[in-house]
Amino acid sequence: MPYEVSPSPVAPISTSRLWTVGASIGIAIATLLVLAILHPQLADWLVGGAVVVAASAWLLNMGEPSLAAPVANDSAATEPAIDMVAGDLLDRVFEALDDPVLVVSGGEPDDIAGRRIVMANAAARELLRIQRQGALLVQVIREPGVLEAVDEALFGGTARTTDYATGGQRDRRWRAWTRPLSLEESGKAGSELALLILRDETDSRRIEMMRVDFLANASHELRTPLASLSGFIETLKGHAREDVVARDRFLDIMSAQADRMGRLVADLLSLSRIELNEHIPPSGRVDLDRAASDVVDAISVLTREKEIAIALDQGEARASISGDRDEILQVVQNLLDNAVKYSSRNGTVEISVRSDLSFDEAWASRMPGATRLPLVTPDRTAGVSYAAVTVRDHGPGMAREHLPRLTERFYRVEGQKSGERQGTGLGLAIVKHIINRHQGGLVVESAPGMGAAFTAWFPQPVERR
Repeated sequence: MPYEVSPSPVAPISTSRLWTVGASIGIAIATLLVLAILHPQLADWLVGGAVVVAASAWLLNMGEPSLAAPVANDSAATEPAIDMVAGDLLDRVFEALDDPVLVVSGGEPDDIAGRRIVMANAAARELLRIQRQGALLVQVIREPGVLEAVDEALFGGTARTTDYATGGQRDRRWRAWTRPLSLEESGKAGSELALLILRDETDSRRIEMMRVDFLANASHELRTPLASLSGFIETLKGHAREDVVARDRFLDIMSAQADRMGRLVADLLSLSRIELNEHIPPSGRVDLDRAASDVVDAISVLTREKEIAIALDQGEARASISGDRDEILQVVQNLLDNAVKYSSRNGTVEISVRSDLSFDEAWASRMPGATRLPLVTPDRTAGVSYAAVTVRDHGPGMAREHLPRLTERFYRVEGQKSGERQGTGLGLAIVKHIINRHQGGLVVESAPGMGAAFTAWFPQPVERR
């Protein structure tokens, strides 16, 4: 099969190009013909020159060397288009990043207010509540370590990584990367920029702390029941093997210690799970009054055994809140369990639910004459109403110095650790973290001989009209 030789590719000539060539030839011929009319003695020479000029013009405009010109012009025209597509793609990538990313301009080194945000992606705008550009850096980020790192990137050309925590009711852990973006090649004085990337590392830090805390707490709290079990087992294997009375008594103690270990592990796991999700707002809807009624029904067996009466006041209006139903039930149950635990036989525990309360009304005292102390305080927000549940017992009460430590892990009031009151010391710690997640508040009121009252209050959802 013979080879076919393909012609060299020739760039197509546009219509405008043909018009340009024709116009140049026409002008050349017209000029020489006019000269031939004005100078008849040179007519032969001028007519011949017109022919030569026309041919030269054709060769110069249509010849092979000129064919590269349109192709070069076309490729040059496509370069800006390619740059525009690449720029649009980079902007879309910048906007799609999950981590907040900021580009900061420096201004003068001594002018702190000159640090302005030149660009902010969608994640940064949502987190910091700013526009895409123009915001002052010191107004949206107040962490001194981050601001110092930005200055070092702007004026020192130094890259840094900074870890910091945000304050408020919900503790968040962040890591900030700062990198210099020098524009010295552009020749613009004072045009230094810095790249600031933020990453929320709350989850990873909480997982690590959960592991450390669980190991520390479990090893500390499980040591006593394990030692007790080990001692009784050795006794039963030794001289008490044939003693039926001692064996039954030891087995009962061992069973109680095993139950305590089971409750302890369950509470530790529950606390760790709640702490892990504490920074994630709940999305469900819960009726606080119904939750309180369900808890009262659930512990009715325990209250009948101790002959304790539960006086439930659900209020007149429905107390609907935003929250996780299981966690809200756990809050009410832990508070009610404590009240029943420290109430004397034939005593009464009062539980009341109120809704549509202002911040000050939710914070108000329920036990006149007792010491009142906030254990969890939410941020005050205008226009938000609250629903509150109060659980009060008439037990021995607590002195003032014990109140600030009630939500600490394994803390127990002196003189109330033994006897029939079984517990792990984690109930109020669990209550605290659940209320933190729901952006609510917790107040304790107590005095020796007056019992104690715990009030947990939660924001109610704003009805959209």
